[in-house]
Amino acid sequence: MSAAHLPGVFATLAPLLDHYGYWAVGGTLFIENAGSPVSLGETMFIAAAVYAGAGKLNIVAVCLIGLAVSVAGGAAGYLIGRTGGRALAGRYGRYVGLTSDRVARTEAYFRKRGPVIIVVSRWIEVVRQLCGFVSGLTEMPFLRFLFYNAIGAALWIAVWGTVGYVAGDHITAIYAPVTRYSLYVLIAVILAAAALTVRYVLRRRRASTTSAAGHRVG
Repeated sequence: MSAAHLPGVFATLAPLLDHYGYWAVGGTLFIENAGSPVSLGETMFIAAAVYAGAGKLNIVAVCLIGLAVSVAGGAAGYLIGRTGGRALAGRYGRYVGLTSDRVARTEAYFRKRGPVIIVVSRWIEVVRQLCGFVSGLTEMPFLRFLFYNAIGAALWIAVWGTVGYVAGDHITAIYAPVTRYSLYVLIAVILAAAALTVRYVLRRRRASTTSAAGHRVG
């Protein structure tokens, strides 16, 4: 299998896999999990699993490397957040909407839902990259973060490793319908998010109106 046999974005990553193999998988996944906004790790891992399904890489090695560097990258992101996260948030947070109030709310939310967020974040772009940093910033206990980070990484690796490996030489035939339906799913998610946002705004507005009316009566 070569770049010519991989569809879409996978074809652009094939030369890296051809030249660097497992190093390409480990490097991109580590950088992504450490907090890089550039997200190549997921696509690279799936492409490597496809290569394994076609007999060009070993799927066990791909998955073990993927798991190890995902956990290590998340730990690196955690340490960055724990040691310098507040300084970074104070200096640059306003540019990405990370105000002191939002940091405080995030801390409270992580205390209640931290483990769930860490596991689920594996499946959400951007959140996956920032989860380690935010966990460190909010001072979640390191061993607790490491445990749930490993669980999330293991599930993520198992699913995408299996999908890519099973696809193997059939990736070209599979890619087109998956891409088409994923676009529909994305549109549905955007519409659902917009509806929830509108609902939230309307609720806040009604609550404010009710509160103001109560004060006037009082």
